[in-house]
Amino acid sequence: MMTKVVVFHAGREEYALSIDHVVSIEKMDNINPIPHLPSYVLGLVKVRNELIPVMDMSSILYNQQLNKEEGSFLIVVYTETLQIGLLVKEAKEILEVADGSITDVGLLAYSKTKYFNGVINLENRMITKIDPGVLVDSLEGIKEIKEYVQNQKVSQN
Repeated sequence: MMTKVVVFHAGREEYALSIDHVVSIEKMDNINPIPHLPSYVLGLVKVRNELIPVMDMSSILYNQQLNKEEGSFLIVVYTETLQIGLLVKEAKEILEVADGSITDVGLLAYSKTKYFNGVINLENRMITKIDPGVLVDSLEGIKEIKEYVQNQKVSQN
């Protein structure tokens, strides 16, 4: 069996999201900042008439703000909780990987980070696979973000 993933960079590492979760990949536009939300939330953007909170993956993974000048992309991801935009560097590759090359994270020291759900082992690279549903649910303040987005939707209609 093969799995398709979108590969992106954060810090010096490569990460992957299963393509099943990815709605689209956008060039970064203007973000409307929102006060009083966690620092990893950069604000809201409108993508195809959906209001989407933008989350900085560098901030989530490394507590460092992504330098937005570096050609950043927004990966719009669908989770059961919320549609979100993940701000990343260089989301430029879609890979088809054999399921056999994906190691279960339970076997690795990574299991402390709940949203890592596998490691893709390729000849000369290792890519950490992220489960966006678990990621969103594990973030501090996600309830507030969800409520904020829903209130914005209501006030726009």
